[in-house]
Amino acid sequence: MSVFDRTIGLGVIVSSRAFFNAAFTQEARAQVVQQIQALGATPYILGGDDTPNGAVETLDDANRYARFFGEHRDAIDGVVVVLPNFGDEIAVVETLSRAALNVPVLVQASNDRIDKVDVKGRRDAFCGKISVCNNLYQYGIPWTDTASHTNDVDGPEFQDDLDRFVRICRFVRGMKRARIGAIGARTGAFQTVRYSEKLLQKSGITVVTVDLSEVLATAGALADSDSQVQNTLAEIVAYGRIPSTINRQNIVKQAKLSVAVNRWMERNGCDASTIQCWTSVQDNFGCATCLTMSMMGQKMMPSACEVDVTGAVSMYALALAAGTPPALLDWNNNYGADAGKCVCTHCGNYPKDFIGETPEISNLDVLGTTIGQEKCFGAVKGKVKAGDMTYFRLSTDDSAGTVKSYLGEGRITDDPFAMDGGIAVTEIPNLRGLLRHITRNGFEHHVAMVRGLYADVVDEAAVRYLGWPVYRHEV
Repeated sequence: MSVFDRTIGLGVIVSSRAFFNAAFTQEARAQVVQQIQALGATPYILGGDDTPNGAVETLDDANRYARFFGEHRDAIDGVVVVLPNFGDEIAVVETLSRAALNVPVLVQASNDRIDKVDVKGRRDAFCGKISVCNNLYQYGIPWTDTASHTNDVDGPEFQDDLDRFVRICRFVRGMKRARIGAIGARTGAFQTVRYSEKLLQKSGITVVTVDLSEVLATAGALADSDSQVQNTLAEIVAYGRIPSTINRQNIVKQAKLSVAVNRWMERNGCDASTIQCWTSVQDNFGCATCLTMSMMGQKMMPSACEVDVTGAVSMYALALAAGTPPALLDWNNNYGADAGKCVCTHCGNYPKDFIGETPEISNLDVLGTTIGQEKCFGAVKGKVKAGDMTYFRLSTDDSAGTVKSYLGEGRITDDPFAMDGGIAVTEIPNLRGLLRHITRNGFEHHVAMVRGLYADVVDEAAVRYLGWPVYRHEV
C-alpha cells in the first residue's frame, strides 16, 4: 500500500500531575482525539478508565502505554504529547523510551487563563513543557514543537500544528522505507546526476535498478488490444490535448510503454522512479518517456528525468510533505535583467496538477529536430500557472560521506516566456545567493518543486528525524 493511501496513526499521551484539576485532563483527551480525527488520522489512546483520569502520571501508567503502543507499532507513525497541566516528565519520557517506536513526537502545552490561576484553575503547562523537553533531550529523543509555546488543544492553531505534524510523520515513514526505481543507465552526457546508492541506503532509501531493454521488451510484446493498453490509451486521451497531426500508432506506443513501466514499478514495490529518457527509448522503441512520467507523478509516484535518482528522492520528499504532485525542473534561463527571477524548464514531464491546467501532449521539440519527430511523441507541454511553491534538492556527497540538500520557498509567476515545453517563471528571494550556494557546493542543475509552502515540514522532518544536513535558503 502506498504511504499516500495509508491512514496516519498517532499515539496520544495526555500527561498530568495528580494535584491539578482532573477535569482539564479529561477535557484534553476528548479534544485531542477530535482534532486528530478531523485530519483523517487515527488516534491510539487507552480508555479513560485504564489509568487514573485517563492520564499518564506514573511509571505504571508508562508501562501500560508502552505495551499498548507496542501492540500497535506498525500502525503508529508519530506520538502526540498533550500537557493540560504541568504533566509528569518522567512518565512521558519513560513511555516513549520503553515503547521505542522511533517515530516523530509532537509536544503540546495548554494555555493558562489570566483570570483562572487559583488552585482549581491553574495549569502550569508553560513550565511543564520545558521539563518534558529537557528529559527528551537527555534521552536523545527528537521532538517537534508547536508554533507557540502554549496553545489550546481545541483551537485552530493546534489544528495547524497537527496538520504539519501529520505531514512530518508521512515524510519520515515514507523516506525510511522508500524504494526508487532506476530504469535504464545514466545518460552518458550527464555526469552531473551521479550519486551514491550506499549513502542513500543509510537513510533507508533503496534503489532498484533495471536495464531499459527489459522494459522496452515488455512494452514491445504487448498487443494493441491488451486491456491495460486500451485503458491507458483512454487515460492518455483524457489527460491532455493531442494535436490531430499526431500519428495514432505513436500514442499506442506511449500507452504500451506506460503499461510496461507501471507493471515493473508495481512488481518491485517502487514509490518513485527515474528513467533513461533519451535517446535510447526514442531510437529503439519510438516514443518519449515524458507522458508516462507525468501520469505516474499525477498518481503520486514521482518520476525524474535522466536517471537522476537523487532528483527522484527530492521529488518524493516534496510529495510526502505536500500530498500533491511535484515536478523536476532545470534551473535553465535568466529572466532578462530581473535578478530575482529565473526560468525553470523541462522537455515535458510535469504532472498535470503541477502545471495547473490541461496540457498539450505532442512531440519533443529540441530532441525531435535531431532524431526525428516521429520518434518523439509524449512531451507534456504547458506554462505552469502562478502560485506559491517549495523547492528542494537532495544530493549525495561521496567525498564528505554524507547526503546534502538545500530547501526554500518562492513563487511561480505569470510572466510570459515564449519557449516550448514545460515552462515555470520563478521568483525567489535572494536568487543570486541561492545560485551561488548551488554552484559552490556542487549541486545538480535539476531541482524538485511542488505547489504550496511546505519548507517547514521538509526542514523539520529531514533535519530532526533523518539527520540530513539542510541549507534553508532565506532572504
